Amino acid sequence: MAQIGKGFPEGFLWGGATAANQLEGGFHEGNKGLNIADVLPGGKDRLKILATPGFDFEIHEDKYYYPNHEAIDFYHRYKEDIALFAEMGFKVFRMSIAWTRIFPKGDELEPNEEGLAFYDRVFDELHKHGIEPVVTISHYEMPVHLVKEYGGWRNRKVVTFFERYVTAIFNRYKGKVKYWMTFNEINSGLMMPIMGLGFAIQKEEDKYGPTFQAYHHQFVASAKAVKLCHELMPEAKIGCMIIYAPVYSYDCNPENVMYALEQENIFNYFCADVQVRGEYPAFIKRYFKEHNIELEMEDGDLEIIKEGTVDYIGFSYYMSRTEKKDKSDLEGITGNIMQGVKNPFLKASDWGWEIDPIGLRISLNKLYGRYGVPLFVVENGLGAYDKVEEDGSINDDYRIDYLREHIKQMAEAIEDGVDLMGYTSWGCIDLVSASTGEMSKRYGFIYVDKHDDGSGTLERKKKKSFFWYKKVIDSNGRDLD
Repeated sequence: MAQIGKGFPEGFLWGGATAANQLEGGFHEGNKGLNIADVLPGGKDRLKILATPGFDFEIHEDKYYYPNHEAIDFYHRYKEDIALFAEMGFKVFRMSIAWTRIFPKGDELEPNEEGLAFYDRVFDELHKHGIEPVVTISHYEMPVHLVKEYGGWRNRKVVTFFERYVTAIFNRYKGKVKYWMTFNEINSGLMMPIMGLGFAIQKEEDKYGPTFQAYHHQFVASAKAVKLCHELMPEAKIGCMIIYAPVYSYDCNPENVMYALEQENIFNYFCADVQVRGEYPAFIKRYFKEHNIELEMEDGDLEIIKEGTVDYIGFSYYMSRTEKKDKSDLEGITGNIMQGVKNPFLKASDWGWEIDPIGLRISLNKLYGRYGVPLFVVENGLGAYDKVEEDGSINDDYRIDYLREHIKQMAEAIEDGVDLMGYTSWGCIDLVSASTGEMSKRYGFIYVDKHDDGSGTLERKKKKSFFWYKKVIDSNGRDLD
């Protein structure tokens, strides 16, 4: 048995993570409305298609296949899947609520009872197996109606609609959910605003103002949600959720070091500073000045943000990022969604995402050193091609190796003094990739017989990693063999 330091603290929250739009399916059932994911075609160009000027946010089945419509059919198979999670020993299950199941268009006055009842059943099933839900309130599934009619989060009215949605789910589930997060990977809007902010940048000159105005509205909405959570559920914890990727300088040239710092500040810390510290950081004020950005604020907004700071930071960690100010003498931008330049010390996944377990320890130390609040690794995992052998087994040793090395670094960070709440591996069951709509980019401990063309039986199979992760949880992270 591989002993890792002193192991993990008692009560550590082991589990897995998913998102409603990537696994539920049932996109028209239960009076659900259309969200952004429902109009996303499958394939590597899905985000490019969505950002094309003139995209109508409609479904064109004569041109595209839409994998999120059925996904892996968790909507009908949740009991089977939750039983498998329980067999692995999950303490928590990170999931999201589909906004359009609760408010199909997003701007209704009253919630949809069928949608509310569905999540009642899911939460009840989780509790039956002793699993606590960790719920993301908004995870890349903004109602299409709010995108088309209001322009997404650029519009201040969306704050009111979100507040109505949050009020409905908090009142309904206040006895069933202890852990909440407001916006999934909120800082992702700096790269792909269509997913998190509900609009696409059509002209380069329009890039800055709309994005940061939308962020301001989200910050106000998040703070209001935090305050309401604390009022209605004083025992509950509510966090923010960011992508975190430490930014390394390509070399020790001070210009590159400074450039890396600037990139890290804007991407890694801007949103967290506002949501954790309750105020806009000094570096973003300079950025606004240099880019002629003037935010429209209502009286009291800054006070709301100050009063609505989160209890913990949830974050996704998949990769680090290496930066060089002048890239003209280098070839090969990485496949990382973070861009940057190739790091010669790191290997990459099948999708070009550089694998950097020590970067997770670095991230945990940086975040805890900056904020001093509990941390929660709510996404981490390896997207890879899996092969089903003739005997039905899936021997995903590469996934086990990836997760083992990252868990080791979490243990090291805890020894460093970091307050780490838990770990939910991303895509604990195979699901639809958010960025490409592929099923072949698999993350799960559980294989789902569904393929990129939509074929498959949806049968669930346990991979080798299923049994390995069960052992990890049983030993509270001490046995990683």
